[in-house]
Amino acid sequence: MVIYHKMIEEISKILAVDDEEINLELISAVFSDSPEIIILTASNGKEALEIVKKNIPDVIVLDIRMPKMDGIQVLEILKSKPETSHIPVVVLSGDEKERKRALKTGANDFVSKPFDAEELKLRIINNLHVKKYHDLIKNLNEILKNEVKKKTKELIEALEAAREAEYEMIIKLGMISEFRDEETGQHIRRLSYYSKLLAQFAGLSETEQNIIFYASPLHDVGKIGIPDNILKKKGPLTPQEFEIIKLHTVIGGKILEAHPRFTTLQAARIIAEQHHEKWDGSGYPRGLKGEKIHIYARIVTICDVFDAMTSDRIYRPAMSVEQAINIIKNEERKNFDPRLLNIFLNNLDKFLEIKETFKD
Repeated sequence: MVIYHKMIEEISKILAVDDEEINLELISAVFSDSPEIIILTASNGKEALEIVKKNIPDVIVLDIRMPKMDGIQVLEILKSKPETSHIPVVVLSGDEKERKRALKTGANDFVSKPFDAEELKLRIINNLHVKKYHDLIKNLNEILKNEVKKKTKELIEALEAAREAEYEMIIKLGMISEFRDEETGQHIRRLSYYSKLLAQFAGLSETEQNIIFYASPLHDVGKIGIPDNILKKKGPLTPQEFEIIKLHTVIGGKILEAHPRFTTLQAARIIAEQHHEKWDGSGYPRGLKGEKIHIYARIVTICDVFDAMTSDRIYRPAMSVEQAINIIKNEERKNFDPRLLNIFLNNLDKFLEIKETFKD
């Protein structure tokens, strides 16, 4: 009950609507000893609606029988609008059928006419409590909604920061092998962005685009298991040395073995194992052919070959884009998924923008 009184002590507005002036005076008199309650009055329905537009009351006391616009019509309008539908309405009527009709229309309570002043006061106060609780809950919901928005925003920002940190760690891990092969961290970044863009153009979902973005930098992580005298050899490799180089795909797969719930590492393992497989089945380590090669690996293969050919390497200088594209086109049927390669070539300008952004 203490809460009730505290709630009522706040300024509350009651709108009394009746075409009989004496009734309006009686309702005002009932609350003459309650300075925290303001009584607004209207002598007909239209006047009442005009007041409500400008000054939303906490409770409406509504006579049913009035000229111009009766109480039922007023009630229908009030309950049909979101901004007024929650206002408690206490109807005044001496007719039982009218009272029932009003309740069906949305009235919250009724008092028989002629009304008892004490009963009317109690019913108005009870409905005022309901309104105040409604407002309190609404305010709390608004506060909670804003807090949820705030916390959600903070969580998203934290997740983005964590994702950025994860990407940087992946880049650094990928660079371990690339530094030994005298490649650069920029090569890894380019490959990451190339792969995501090609995945997007190929119609992969946004989730898969992000997976390949984070997984592709680890494609050559298995090179950390290849001896320096072979990995950094400036001359041509012997057949035996090439067989050892080929093992970096298997080593990478072993390093990246993880529980299935770690989707990025699972994708990275697939890419590490399969990015040297070829469309015609002549690649390594398993000789996979066509669509037996995972689409992640088929995407990374095109991007990796293009970037490798147009970048300086220990055993040769960078080719021009035109030279690289000509060679890639000549090897299309042998090495690459023709659909993906066609997408890559048709959007070459977008990939060159990435190349320009992440220069060595």
